[in-house]
Amino acid sequence: MKIRPARTKMAAADGKGSLAEHRQAIDELDARIVELLNARTRHVLEIGEIKRQAGQEIYAPHREQAVLEKVCRLNPGPIPNESLRAIYREIMSSALSLEKSMVIAYLGPEATFTHQAAIQRFGSSLRYAPQRTIADVFSEVDRARADYGVVPVENSTEGVVTHTLDMFIDSDLKIVAQIVLPISHCLAGRHPRSAIRKLFVHPQTLAQCRGWLQRVFPQAELVETSSNARSAELAADTAESGALCGEFAARQYQLAVIEQDIQDRANNATRFLVLGRQCSPATGKDRTSVMISLSDQVGALHKALAPFRRHRINMTKIESRPSKRRAWEYYFFIDCDGHLSDRKVARALEQLGEHCSFVKVLGSYPCAEDS
Repeated sequence: MKIRPARTKMAAADGKGSLAEHRQAIDELDARIVELLNARTRHVLEIGEIKRQAGQEIYAPHREQAVLEKVCRLNPGPIPNESLRAIYREIMSSALSLEKSMVIAYLGPEATFTHQAAIQRFGSSLRYAPQRTIADVFSEVDRARADYGVVPVENSTEGVVTHTLDMFIDSDLKIVAQIVLPISHCLAGRHPRSAIRKLFVHPQTLAQCRGWLQRVFPQAELVETSSNARSAELAADTAESGALCGEFAARQYQLAVIEQDIQDRANNATRFLVLGRQCSPATGKDRTSVMISLSDQVGALHKALAPFRRHRINMTKIESRPSKRRAWEYYFFIDCDGHLSDRKVARALEQLGEHCSFVKVLGSYPCAEDS
């Protein structure tokens, strides 16, 4: 496609143009942007048709990551890269919705941090299906009632989400992407802080804000809830109460944010996994997750992990979980740098199998995060 040059006669860059000149320039640029966005979308739709004919997945997290990185490299400002990524996220979300009526299952209800993470990853143009449990998210994707699923896997303060790890034992789904969402809690409600006597709070949020609660609300009645969204919902309908939740949930239930950033650790973040059916191709900056079970012998774990050291592969995480099939039998979940298609990673996993009774690759996916 041949793109004709912009015709816009810009107002003076030194800021000396009149208000009318600047507005005229904006109007002309808006018309050009709309033209270019539609031209871009037509190419995306053609690519989608080629993928369908080849039996490939429409959604390509590795390609989206490459696009986001590219536009940030091209960005001369003054738009911040974070804002530019958000703009392109919605452009790509809109295109995805035109390519296919895509459904994203997530651990609900609406306005939870998982919901926020899903929208941050896929944009607002797709259809989202909240689920009651992590098992339900896996089931929806496994039965093809949803195209992808989003579930939490670990928090930087409170550690791993064991239910998510346990689901991989019997599931054939793959990890196709990850989302790292900074978690900021707030005090929200419809009353002044001095009038609040009862606080609704999810157990994870309680653990992440315990120090603040002891300082500010040592005498308040704490009522545990099933989610941050539920906390906000109850606070909206209960006198002399407030909720500890995210701003996303506060806005959803029209609560005022009374105090922000009440979590005990400023760098609090939660990692979420995107579940799908096919692993992403290599990007050059990837992570691979595997699950292993060891033979019952002395030094089994040490021998199993030796290939990672031998091939100089960095392990970023190892977590054990009881198998629930036989007493004192454990599965180990391992994250390492690299992609399954990388020669040294493939070789390490092959050697890993020599010392394990069971090896399962859960997925290789882009390590770089667009959040």
